[in-house]
Amino acid sequence: MPKPYTPNDKWSQKATAEGYRARSVYKLIELDEKFRLIHPGMTVLDLGAAPGSWLQYTAQKVGPKGTVIGVDLTEIEPIEGAQTFVADITDNKALEKILPAHVGLILSDLAPKTSGIQDIDQWKSIELSQAVLAVARERLKPGGVCVIKVLRGADFDEFLRDAKKEWADVRTFSAKASRDRSKEIYVLLVL
Repeated sequence: MPKPYTPNDKWSQKATAEGYRARSVYKLIELDEKFRLIHPGMTVLDLGAAPGSWLQYTAQKVGPKGTVIGVDLTEIEPIEGAQTFVADITDNKALEKILPAHVGLILSDLAPKTSGIQDIDQWKSIELSQAVLAVARERLKPGGVCVIKVLRGADFDEFLRDAKKEWADVRTFSAKASRDRSKEIYVLLVL
């Protein structure tokens, strides 16, 4: 049986103490420490970036010579070292206007608005992940990396199989900072 939901857990408290906007930053820190994703001077695109904790961390890591761009349906309060835009990632025309031609890293901690019906929520997660992959096909430099949060469920194995057919390297990672009851897993794809 999963542990009960704790809204202000140790990760949330740590984020507040360290000045991050959300506990999810520790998932990105784990990913970065394990896979060495973020480097000074690189261009990074964060899809589904609100409230901005991933942008905060990424902007620090790429430094002043790097570029960090966040896109979300919700407006993001300004973050030093990051550009933010309100746009739907499935709207190609909107993305054409705001995104650079090529990026070295695409991050996506996107999650669907949940209905409470596990199969529907998991399928919505797969649809969002496919939308992120569509952006990655257009914008990722050769050798670039795309990191996507996906909810595990009935459609996950098929999603992973399809990804392995198209991408040079596909790995999965479960973050310790994820909530105990979460079905989320991160998929890393290298072009």
